[in-house]
Amino acid sequence: MTKQFLQKLCKQHKLYLTPALNDVLYLHFKGFDCIENLEEYTGLRCLWLECNGIQKIQNLEAQTELRCLFLQMNLLHKIENLEPLQKLDSLNLSNNYIKTIENLSCLPVLNTLQIAHNCLEMVEDIQHLKDCLKLCVLDLSHNKLSDPEILNILESIPDLRVLNLMGNPVIKNIPNYRRTVTVRLKYLTYLDDRPVFPKDRACAEAWARGGYTAEKEERELWESREQKKITDSIEALAMIKQRAEEHRREKGREGVSTSSRVPAAEGALATEPCGTGTEDAEAISPGTEEKLFIEDLPDLEDIDDTGAPLEDQDKELCFPKIEAVSSMTHDSGTELDGTALPSPERSPTGALSHIFTVSRDTSKKAKAPFEGILNKEVTRDVEIRSQDTKSTRPLIQELLDKPSGQALASPCCRRDTSEGRDRDGHPPGTSSPGDQTEKDKAQPEVASEEPSMRAGWGDVEFPLD
Repeated sequence: MTKQFLQKLCKQHKLYLTPALNDVLYLHFKGFDCIENLEEYTGLRCLWLECNGIQKIQNLEAQTELRCLFLQMNLLHKIENLEPLQKLDSLNLSNNYIKTIENLSCLPVLNTLQIAHNCLEMVEDIQHLKDCLKLCVLDLSHNKLSDPEILNILESIPDLRVLNLMGNPVIKNIPNYRRTVTVRLKYLTYLDDRPVFPKDRACAEAWARGGYTAEKEERELWESREQKKITDSIEALAMIKQRAEEHRREKGREGVSTSSRVPAAEGALATEPCGTGTEDAEAISPGTEEKLFIEDLPDLEDIDDTGAPLEDQDKELCFPKIEAVSSMTHDSGTELDGTALPSPERSPTGALSHIFTVSRDTSKKAKAPFEGILNKEVTRDVEIRSQDTKSTRPLIQELLDKPSGQALASPCCRRDTSEGRDRDGHPPGTSSPGDQTEKDKAQPEVASEEPSMRAGWGDVEFPLD
């Protein structure tokens, strides 16, 4: 155990190369025969010296901060030189050749002592344990202890909680071993390989008072208590489940009642005529005032100023405002069908009601849609043609009222006759005074009749200027 070897181990285990900074040192399974060269390792809190050939505990004066010392599986025959380790909490001396427990009273805070697989035989070999007042965990398993008087030594350790005596002949020499040890060691919580439960301690104490009969009664009492505890837990769980179901049913009933009240209130708001505040106050009697809750009130976002839901108003307003008659003849007239417009019963009474008013007077003829626009267009076209003196031919032939026996001439025929003579034999550019007069008379008639005729047509072609 040289210094160079210790530094090499520190580097191998990724510890500090500065010895004083290390709080743990792994020196197990290295074959050391003695403890040495640990003076610089002053900050050690845990030292592993397991499975070596160490024959003596020594050279630990610098390890004043040591808490855990592991010396199991070595060649130790005596416990010694532990005085500097005033903060030692756990000491493992198992699998050695120690015959007597000694020199441990100098460790004021020793909590755990493991000294299994050693050579302890007599009561005197463990007599020193009386001076270890802070000892809580003691492992004496697989030794040669056979005297039942060792219980007196163990009983004098005030804070003993965990005890292991497995592998010792004393177990067979103590009658009712587990009951006896449990009764004798008042604070024991773990014995050998299993815990000491409160039920086990109560039964053991009952056995100590009245034998097996008292133990049986105490065990039955504990079993009845445990059964009652389980039953109470099940009943409490069932009660919680029942309350949850009742709460769910009440919530469902409240939801149904709320849904039935809200539509009725909405219907009343939608159908009730508007009146003054005085009339409403008189209609509602103070004696029949109904309490309203937040859940019963409808959503204000879905209610318009009129009091009716917006969805109902949308349904009432979903009809065409203007319907154009695509085709119409002179015989059918310009009267609109009554089904094209909404009836007063179906029309809303709001601000848009004046748009859909229908006259009750059947003597007046209803105007066809776009009639005024068409009249203006036709009049403008006629004025433009009458003012245009440079144009020799009209772009669209005007239909004139001729005698029934005289056929209308096509534009092609008119073009041919204009090159030669007229239909009556007159040269081009000249006409008889009678014909000119007839034409002058016929022209206003055409101008007056043409707007009414075109007003009745569904599809109108306008002349190109």
